[in-house]
Amino acid sequence: MTQDLEMKDRSTPSNSVSPPVPSTLQHLKEIATLIETGSYSKEVRRIARAVRLTIALRKKLTGSVITSFLDHVLTPGSESHAKLSVYLPKEDDHEMEVDAATSAIQTPATKHLLPELEIFCYLLVLLFLIDQKKYNEAKACSSASVAWLKNVNRRTVDVIASRLFFYYSYSHELTGDLAEIRGNLLALHRIATLRHDELGQETLLNLLLRNYLHYNLFDQAEKLRSKAPRFEAHSNQQFCRYLFYLGKIRTIQLEYTDAKESLLQAARKAPVAARGFRIQCNKWAIIVRLLLGEIPERTVFMQKGMEKALRPYFELTNAVRIGDLELFKNIADKFATTFSADGTHNLIVRLRHNVIRTGLRNISISYSRISLVDVAKKLRLDSPNPVADAESIVSKAIRDGAIDATLDHASGWMVSKETGDIYSTNEPQQAFNSRIAFCLNMHNEAVRALRFPPNTHKEKESAEKRRERQQQEQELAKHIAEEDDDDF
Repeated sequence: MTQDLEMKDRSTPSNSVSPPVPSTLQHLKEIATLIETGSYSKEVRRIARAVRLTIALRKKLTGSVITSFLDHVLTPGSESHAKLSVYLPKEDDHEMEVDAATSAIQTPATKHLLPELEIFCYLLVLLFLIDQKKYNEAKACSSASVAWLKNVNRRTVDVIASRLFFYYSYSHELTGDLAEIRGNLLALHRIATLRHDELGQETLLNLLLRNYLHYNLFDQAEKLRSKAPRFEAHSNQQFCRYLFYLGKIRTIQLEYTDAKESLLQAARKAPVAARGFRIQCNKWAIIVRLLLGEIPERTVFMQKGMEKALRPYFELTNAVRIGDLELFKNIADKFATTFSADGTHNLIVRLRHNVIRTGLRNISISYSRISLVDVAKKLRLDSPNPVADAESIVSKAIRDGAIDATLDHASGWMVSKETGDIYSTNEPQQAFNSRIAFCLNMHNEAVRALRFPPNTHKEKESAEKRRERQQQEQELAKHIAEEDDDDF
């Protein structure tokens, strides 16, 4: 009985003690070890994993944690340590986070001086400054890190360097000084090209495109994009950004078909968590589809988490679908601030012609003959001479093939032609022919992709040959078994 009590007393403390939860400082030290391992083994994937783990810890970073980490990684009193310590708040000793689990292991002799770890410290401080909304200090820190990166040519630094390039541009954008760094970004892109740093080229090209588009310099952005070296995409995020910027450039250049493809592809490839980016892609894609004469499906506006942001574009699409010019103007004025902030206001001005054309198409279907005065009233044209404008609009729509009608200039009438039976024409045959050709092409591609077992092209063996082969195999097996028995 006493033995049972003693056993219970001994077991109680072991059950009550739980393993200590690793602190943020301990996580950062593990990340530093991962970076050190990747640097020595020249494995870029380890560096990329360390950056992902750092982004996950971003919300837990404090000034005291980063200060302790800098003391652990960098030599106190060194140039980098002195530069980075200036940006961190000064705190008392009792407020500093102490990692008891690793304080005994840490020794002054084990100081890391790898370039990867040094630039990683810059990244940590820069993230902390941006989260604390100290944008001027972040701008100075990012400029110092970029100046330091120009003298480092190591492939294991490229992953961290690409992040620093992004935050370098982002900090200047937050302070409204984006135009100041354009020349520096071009120089960095040239350096990355000479060093064959493809990830850096991707990031810097997108930053330059964003820089140009921020100031509506679409021609310069297209010249840079067309002359920049092309290679296989290394980062899905950077590729999505490139497609989005390409779609915006194509839209301004009136190449709506290519713009629609790029924008929709960017929206599909973007991660689910990047909701803001996907919302921007959908906004531009909706406008481009309306300019092409298409009406987006309702499901586009009902995507999870996007209903409120896409509500102005849903009402705009409804006005274009109806062809009501007055409703279109009211919606454009109602959400003018939203459209200006999204950068789509100038594109919406282009939609006015599509609204008029849609309304005119509805009128030509409804009336076999209608006066130009009534056309102007139904289209709600508010120009000084609406009848003359209605006549020019109708004549242009007839010439473009938007409506099937004739214009009686003397009497001031628009006479619509009778709608014939479409099944009496060749259109159904052409539609079926295109569908059948698509199915046949898909079947042929599937057959080409099939994998066949070897020697299927040879002749199939006859029954007699198969019996002879099986008999020979049996005799051979029997002979081998007899030899085994003899050996035994």
